Amino acid sequence: MMPPNSDETVCIAGVGYAVPASIRANSEILKAFPHRTEEQIVRLIGVKERRYAAGDETATALAAIAVHHALAQAKIPLETIDGIIMATLIPDQPVPSMASALARHLGVPRALAFDLNAACSGWLYALEVGRAFIRSGTAKNLIVVSAELLSRIINPQDYNTAFLFGDGAGAAILTAAPGGHRLFRMGLAGDAGQYEAIQRLGGGALMPMPHPTGHDLDDFYLKMDGVAVFKHAVVGFAEQITNTLKRENLQPDDIAWVVPHQANERILKAVSRRVGIPYDKFVMTISKYGNTSAASVSMSLGWAAEEGLFVPGDKIIFCSVGAGLTFAGGLLVW
Repeated sequence: MMPPNSDETVCIAGVGYAVPASIRANSEILKAFPHRTEEQIVRLIGVKERRYAAGDETATALAAIAVHHALAQAKIPLETIDGIIMATLIPDQPVPSMASALARHLGVPRALAFDLNAACSGWLYALEVGRAFIRSGTAKNLIVVSAELLSRIINPQDYNTAFLFGDGAGAAILTAAPGGHRLFRMGLAGDAGQYEAIQRLGGGALMPMPHPTGHDLDDFYLKMDGVAVFKHAVVGFAEQITNTLKRENLQPDDIAWVVPHQANERILKAVSRRVGIPYDKFVMTISKYGNTSAASVSMSLGWAAEEGLFVPGDKIIFCSVGAGLTFAGGLLVW
């Protein structure tokens, strides 16, 4: 049975994901931290390995692979695509948008195209923008995609981030057509009071390039206050799940799966206890792919679909917490 506001839904017709070939194991990173162990890392964050892009690989090309998988699943011709919404915090270049680069790469140069940065919540924000575009008549078929090469901005000497992040891409085909997987309205929120919890100071208009002396190079790496993030993420994830349940008139037992942003295994286990949904219903890919920021939810959804985890009618909750802070959550009926 559909929740009461199913007339507000649109369809996810296909999903896909892609990762670089190169695997970066914990043992490699641990060389910079001789007093830490593999067991400590797995216990603290749940990551055993992650993927790193090679020097000549681009996020655009990785996104294209994910999109082609999604299009094949959707059985929608590329020429019917009206637009591309790209969620990323590190595009291949600042201008033009990576969405425009992807439109050229795919061969749909007339499609509307733009980037969106809501950090780890980006893909869910992009889904809601796409849903609104389709509901308003702006587009009929959209690519909603995310790609992140976080390995390019991680300080290998920073214990707080060196083990956590990886590279990857994920995509969905969003359409006005009937059938398929029904996407309900995303709940979106933020807490700018925690603006400094996760940030990269360099690379923008305030600090476009490192100082010639190199004394500020550290500001061009991604930084994170782990204690603050843990505290606010547990609450934020739980609120997005409970808000979605309330909005869609559902109970925890109605949920077949939770597809969360792969923030940290300990965080998500705490969230599971808080919301009353068993942890074995959480789709978890962090052990092999790490935290891939905006690509995280889309990759986990694509992986789970390929593994055959979902059956028609499954009620799936998305949820995310990202830098900003940004929060997002919503329902998909498979």
